[in-house]
Amino acid sequence: MTKTMKKYFLFLFILSSFSFWAQDIKFSTKDNDIKLASLPYYNFGRGLGLTAPDSLFQFNIRFRMQNRMTYLQNDAGDEIYDGQIRRLRLRFDGYVGNPKFLYAIQLSFAPGDIGTVQEGDNVNIIRDAVVFYRPNRNWSFAFGQTKLPGNRQRINSSGALQLTDRSINNARFNIDRDFGWQAYYLQSQNDQFSYNIKTALSTGNGRNVTKEPDNGFAVTGKVELYPLGAFTKDGSFFEGDIVREPKPKLMVSGVFHRNVNARLTQGQLGFELYEKKTMESVLLDAMLKYKGWAFMTAYMNRMANDPIARNPLDTTEFNYVFVGEGLDYQLSYIFLNNMEVVGRFSTQNVNPEIQAFTPDVQTYTLGFTKYIWEHSFKIQTELTYDQLNYFDGTTKNNWLVRFQVEIGI
Repeated sequence: MTKTMKKYFLFLFILSSFSFWAQDIKFSTKDNDIKLASLPYYNFGRGLGLTAPDSLFQFNIRFRMQNRMTYLQNDAGDEIYDGQIRRLRLRFDGYVGNPKFLYAIQLSFAPGDIGTVQEGDNVNIIRDAVVFYRPNRNWSFAFGQTKLPGNRQRINSSGALQLTDRSINNARFNIDRDFGWQAYYLQSQNDQFSYNIKTALSTGNGRNVTKEPDNGFAVTGKVELYPLGAFTKDGSFFEGDIVREPKPKLMVSGVFHRNVNARLTQGQLGFELYEKKTMESVLLDAMLKYKGWAFMTAYMNRMANDPIARNPLDTTEFNYVFVGEGLDYQLSYIFLNNMEVVGRFSTQNVNPEIQAFTPDVQTYTLGFTKYIWEHSFKIQTELTYDQLNYFDGTTKNNWLVRFQVEIGI
């Protein structure tokens, strides 16, 4: 174990020890709506839950699915139709023995969630399997596999998005699920300045990894600021102002993530590198909501010294860390009939060291959403235009039209 890792283990141990001396606050168990800050998801109802008569355990179950049809036209003029179950998830959460000791499990079954299974790899059914200790309203500690405290759009559930998917920059630069420890300090007030501090120490290898252990690890730190107080109904955890904030609400946040000796091209995601690489990410977010208007912007950056990884058995073969930066801008308005119009512009610029292998991209998206039961039941349509600018000066254009239905409890 390196000296750096020992320092972070010591830091988490001190936080855990301190929490046992924090003020003891009882949690209400009158319903089964357990909110876990490190595993946010959209709740309109409470799912289906059971609580033991002696209150020694609680079990809650939820599901959601996304069915979509997509029409694509690429630069060559080819027309492609695609129909699929994009997501099919089951989620279980609750507590055992005491409401301070909680658990959350999320399983995925759609082909797009599981991905292609390669020989020697695992089937990626398990998305979250994590145990929490929440001694009071401020502190929260987690151990297991779940989302790292990354950029806002990635943390938010895919079921709480305004458009049918996250931005191109989230696909390339976000930090994803990982196995390890997390410690949060949450100071949330409705009408006054609030802040959250979130940290994580994890393997850096992503989810469901059982390959041989190594000396890699990842460290993540995040600060969230709410200058005008917390959003209504945890509104920072879902896109669009569906609750119509009566007063302006603003969130700004910043993340620093360092993945030491990473195996994959995007840290927790991507393809296996020929050589392990250390990479760093900076993720900045802002969200503003007021009377049906919602604005989001994000900056994402991944850095690595010498991102090219060469095959030691054949130096003519290589792959690379996806390094570069991206910006997202997203603006929406929801009408009184719960129809929403949303626009997004994204720009992605790759690092000059890999510019010969992958293009810069600009994406324009216009979407319309009809909320039937808030984010739990909605119909979405989307038109997207991609412009790909290559190193040799050539340009390609892609069009996408999509229809999607989301339903869940």
